[in-house]
Amino acid sequence: MLTEADARAKSDRELIALSAREPEVFLYLVRRYEDRLARFVRRISAVSAEDAEDILQEAFLKMYTHLHSYDPHWEFSSWAYRIVRHETISAFRKRQARPCVTFADLGDEAVSRLASFADMAAETDQTLGRERLERALNKLDVKYREAVVLKFLEDKTYDEIADILKLPPGTVATRINRAKKKLAGILRLTAPYVRS
Repeated sequence: MLTEADARAKSDRELIALSAREPEVFLYLVRRYEDRLARFVRRISAVSAEDAEDILQEAFLKMYTHLHSYDPHWEFSSWAYRIVRHETISAFRKRQARPCVTFADLGDEAVSRLASFADMAAETDQTLGRERLERALNKLDVKYREAVVLKFLEDKTYDEIADILKLPPGTVATRINRAKKKLAGILRLTAPYVRS
C-alpha cells in the first residue's frame, strides 16, 4: 500500500500507472488536484461550493472510469481540466443557465494580472474596479471568458490552454486578443462618469 508521503513523491503518470493495479491510488490524484479544480469550477461558473463539489465528483468519476483513455504524452492536469470544464458545461446545460465568473476566492495578484490585461491598472478604487472587471468578464462569450480565466486566473500557458480547450495555440492567442478588445469595449461603456 502506498503512503501519503510516497504518493507526494510520485509523478501523475506514476500514480496513474499504479491506479491500474490498485484503484485506491487514484484518490491521491484526487487529493492533488481537487482544490485547484474546485477553484476553476467556481471561477468559470460562479456556482456554490456544494454545486462545485457535485461537478467535481462527476468529473473525478469520469476521469477514473476513462483512465484507460488518458494519453500519457499529455499532461494529466490538462486532461483533468478538460474533463472538469466539460462537466461544468454539462451541469449548466442541464439547468439551462449561463455560467459566470466570480472573484470571491481570488487573490489580489490574479485580479491585478487580469486588470492589467484589461488595461484597468489605473483603476483608483480597487473594490469598485474588481466588481467592474467581474461584471465585464461575465458579459464576454463563454469561449473568450474560458480562455481569459485559464490564462490570467489559472495561470496556464497557451499550450496548456490549447490542450484543455482542444484548440490550436494560435486560436487560443486569437481568443485572448479578441477578449482583450471586447473587455476594453465593455469597460469603456461601463466607465464611471468623470468630470473634466
